[in-house]
Amino acid sequence: MIPWLHPARLEFPPVHTALEEPNGLLAAGGDLRPDRILAAYRNGIFPWFNDDEPILWWSPDPRCVLIPSELHISRSLRKTLRKQHYSVTFDTAFAEVIAACAAPRTYSAGTWISPRMQNAYLELHRLGHGHSVEVWMEDQLVGGLYGLAIGGVFFGESMFSTRTDASKIAFAHLVEHLKNWGYALIDCQVYNDHLASLGAREIPRPTFIAQLNKLLQLQPEHEWRASHCFQHEGSAS
Repeated sequence: MIPWLHPARLEFPPVHTALEEPNGLLAAGGDLRPDRILAAYRNGIFPWFNDDEPILWWSPDPRCVLIPSELHISRSLRKTLRKQHYSVTFDTAFAEVIAACAAPRTYSAGTWISPRMQNAYLELHRLGHGHSVEVWMEDQLVGGLYGLAIGGVFFGESMFSTRTDASKIAFAHLVEHLKNWGYALIDCQVYNDHLASLGAREIPRPTFIAQLNKLLQLQPEHEWRASHCFQHEGSAS
């Protein structure tokens, strides 16, 4: 039995009390107001639930992460980055990106990015915590991702692509900028082959929490700028 969160308090149970099956389920209830979500992420916890379920909070073990310096760009992706005509922007179409991430996929008609989740992260974006990366081709949004930046950690939430490698283009550009800005860790939450192909790997939850506690104290010096857009016809860094 998992605990039910008190609606008036922001405390979460210790992450080591999360269930082993399903892996990482920690608590239920509460709400999606910004201070609760931020408190969750600062403790290595995130919300993930279907629209017909109560709010569920998770802290899986192991945790999937990517160290910016360990980004892997395959030969085919490097070729795409070098030759394909596209532009990349930051924070110019957050609402459109999260809506696209929530759209039904070919392999699933449902989505966990419910209207409640979209509204919660749109508010976090308005407050300066939520950020998006957009990939454009001929003025059409064809790929992107969104997540939260807290301290020296970027917490990735979801990505989408309507053209081959568009989400990987977004991720590669994000990682390169995070590395230059002084971010030391990208939280990918749960392992999948797509993330692994880009260099993500699993680490034990205690290791993740220890790194998180240190990196939350960092204040990277940078500015997420809506005007930050660049074309790529040459090689990518």
